[in-house]
Amino acid sequence: MAQLPQDFMIRMQDMLGDAYPAFLRSYEEDRFQALRVNALKGTRETFLEKASFSGLRGIAWEKNGFYYDGSDGGCTPGKHPFHDAGVYYIQEPSAMAPAAYLDAAPGERVLDLCAAPGGKTTQTASYMQNRGILVCNEIHPARAKILSENVERMGIRNALVTNEAPPRLAEMFDGYFDRILVDAPCSGEGMFRKNEEACGEWSLANVQLCADRQDEILDCADRMLRPGGRLVYATCTFAPAENEGSIARFLGRHPDYGILEVKKYEGMSEGVPEWAHFGGHCDGLRHTIRLFPHLVQGEGHYLAVLRKQGEVPDGYQAVPVNGLQKGIAAKDVKEFLQFGQESLQVDLLENRQDCLLKFGEQLYLMPEGMPSIKGLKVLRAGLHLGTLKKNRFEPSHALALALKQDEVRRSMELGTEENARAYLSGMTLGHDGEKGWYLMTYKGYSIGWGKLAGQVMKNHYPKGLRKV
Repeated sequence: MAQLPQDFMIRMQDMLGDAYPAFLRSYEEDRFQALRVNALKGTRETFLEKASFSGLRGIAWEKNGFYYDGSDGGCTPGKHPFHDAGVYYIQEPSAMAPAAYLDAAPGERVLDLCAAPGGKTTQTASYMQNRGILVCNEIHPARAKILSENVERMGIRNALVTNEAPPRLAEMFDGYFDRILVDAPCSGEGMFRKNEEACGEWSLANVQLCADRQDEILDCADRMLRPGGRLVYATCTFAPAENEGSIARFLGRHPDYGILEVKKYEGMSEGVPEWAHFGGHCDGLRHTIRLFPHLVQGEGHYLAVLRKQGEVPDGYQAVPVNGLQKGIAAKDVKEFLQFGQESLQVDLLENRQDCLLKFGEQLYLMPEGMPSIKGLKVLRAGLHLGTLKKNRFEPSHALALALKQDEVRRSMELGTEENARAYLSGMTLGHDGEKGWYLMTYKGYSIGWGKLAGQVMKNHYPKGLRKV
């Protein structure tokens, strides 16, 4: 059991009253483990047909989420080839709720403001089905890199990954987004069972520091949300100052917002207005949601779904401060066009003009209507297609993970888990067929590239990702 801080325990006992012993006992129990099937790769039904994991059980608030029992014949999901192929994302079950309530749709402009490591970003992307603009931001450079790597692994094509402070983004995207998720940095009380180190870092002073920071982040989100837009605020803490308190303070500063009454699933608790410690309290806080580990099969979370007053005309298109990003014409990258003719069954450009972006030798496919990246620190600007080399084009690992088997001219099915692991370790494989680039697949899911010369399939799985 985690060594819970004394001040934390005193406050929780005061908050929960008779329910406090049950809350305390939850820390003696094993935490629940879960994964979320990546809808960009295929359906949950296809996954269930192909997966061999035992003990999969559905999660009520996320249709593609499943609890798992931790192992299957000695193999954990995090070490399975499906994980490397981006077939699923291992995600704490309660953490799947905020993006589910954000309910992003294809074609929208969506911001995940505090996005690393990427669980909620990749969940949101699955709802958007690679259509629209998904800006995912992380202020810390190292964490932003992890975010970008997860965007790549999950085969996301329409993401702009940025490494900026929220005030800087607010300057660039005034009234731009349809939906914004603020998974706010917090004191992490809800993760004490999952991460015992968080207990040692906790203090009442840090709770207040987090609450102050959340106020600033929410004000930035307000600037970027269009009239009529949806804002979902979430934390993984129990602290009232960071939950009901943060929402009450925000509504006090921004009376043009209302709290939406949304469906609560079994075990979810309503927010408590009296915990806000803000004036006469806001009764709408009862429509916010708390997840306690003694009531749901997951860790501690809080979320609120807000709507900004107002409407925009049909067909309204917000324009970011610097306008849209200008690209290069496809005719200027003949090496890529040749690769497409020889290796692909689909037109990735979809007859769009000037949709390609070039950074040195690196070529990217921008999502339609991508905002200008001038003045922004950007790690990923849409789909990384590959590298332009002298008289040839080398496709990227990101492209392989974004493609499906029927979108390429040649593919090689690895067939067995043993073969898949051999490929992931960098081994060269034998194969008979036409020379050229092959999409390597495992049980139909793309996992990387190979290039056939003679009867030798050269392994192009990235060296930095290979399994030892």
